[in-house]
Amino acid sequence: MHCYTIVRMDIVADTNIFLAVALNEPERDRIIMLTADASALAPEILPYEIGNALSAMVKRRQLTDSEALQAEKSVRRIPVRLLAADIGSALRLALRKGIYAYDAYFLRCAQELSCPLFTLDRRMKQVASELGIELLE
Repeated sequence: MHCYTIVRMDIVADTNIFLAVALNEPERDRIIMLTADASALAPEILPYEIGNALSAMVKRRQLTDSEALQAEKSVRRIPVRLLAADIGSALRLALRKGIYAYDAYFLRCAQELSCPLFTLDRRMKQVASELGIELLE
């Protein structure tokens, strides 16, 4: 008889990963497949960033109010461990790399935990590579 231990990999998942799943975007099935054996981590700003992105999509008429509310409810069902963000460290990274602090929170989280980053954002992937952060692709 063989015993197998399933090792769950920790990944830092960007906001766009959660939104792609909740909004049934074309990448959804691939995201679910890639994260099936993973534990999702994100900086504590994730729920606020989700709310901001959904309200912006409603403002741009990409979603209705009810679709945005349903997407937010769907995101809340996705298991994720929220972690404290080091704002000063992330701000220094953002200023150095010319990126938004919101993106830097995710990058610093992945860097500090030595976890792969999962994002759909091209610029974040570029900065992650420059910083030696593994990418889940």
